[in-house]
Amino acid sequence: MPEVDYFLNLLNLEHLPPLPEDPVKKADIESVLKNGYVALDNLLTEEDVQSLREEVDRLTGESPRKGRHMFEGRDTIRIYSLLNKSRKFDKCCLLDRVLALNDYFLMKGYTISATSTIQINPGEKPQLFHHDDGYTYLPRPRPPMGVAIMIAIDDFTAENGATLMIPGSHLWDSKRRPTMEEAVPMVGKAGTVFYFLGTTWHCGGPNVSDKPRRAATIQWCQPYIRAVENQFLAVDPRRLAEIPDDIVKMMGYGLQKPFIGYVDGLDPLKGARRMVDWLQQPLDAHPPAFATMT
Repeated sequence: MPEVDYFLNLLNLEHLPPLPEDPVKKADIESVLKNGYVALDNLLTEEDVQSLREEVDRLTGESPRKGRHMFEGRDTIRIYSLLNKSRKFDKCCLLDRVLALNDYFLMKGYTISATSTIQINPGEKPQLFHHDDGYTYLPRPRPPMGVAIMIAIDDFTAENGATLMIPGSHLWDSKRRPTMEEAVPMVGKAGTVFYFLGTTWHCGGPNVSDKPRRAATIQWCQPYIRAVENQFLAVDPRRLAEIPDDIVKMMGYGLQKPFIGYVDGLDPLKGARRMVDWLQQPLDAHPPAFATMT
């Protein structure tokens, strides 16, 4: 596939693992290599989608907070820190085809960078074009510092605010900027998952329909990049026991070999338990030099 070789040569990514033998996962990766994104159909069942709809509506409540600025969207409702507020979105963090893509494009030990729902309401204008790892300010073209999924909780249409992607923009240099004429709406049925690299230019589309468009997004980042949302402060550490172990590790409570992420010489999970103990006691004016948490 010429696009694969071009991507590898352009970004000097000889360290990438070989393409998987599974034809579906291989095709997913090849689409991302070519376009910067891929649509993964039917990853969630109708029951899954309905459960997410009900949970979004429950969390939204009667008096939701709308966006604080144009980037968030003045007529858009965003609910952040999903892992602290619901277990309904855990499955979205562990989708097999998504994790296979993560394993290819990210280093082992990658972490969750942010979780949120995005409800684009009728009348919302298009979001500003951006790429999710633009905050790193590293020159392009380059490998992605992160990846993301957008989960269609409602059908995504060109009228109701479907995410607009710029095909091939993950290969652009730092100077080029997208135009609306280059954008392709990510149209798909509820339950579709759109996967894209942190270097792919995109934006939320305008909603000219008469109904809101609900979605959820999970972002991951390279293990050496600071997460957008601080998972240690966003999620009550007392909840870690109820969250699946694989997600807990992706929140930063795992060690990247040989020792990145340790806490005072401790495993980070022990560090979290120690923090819970600390906050239930007066401040220790003279903490011990050597941690002894068991």
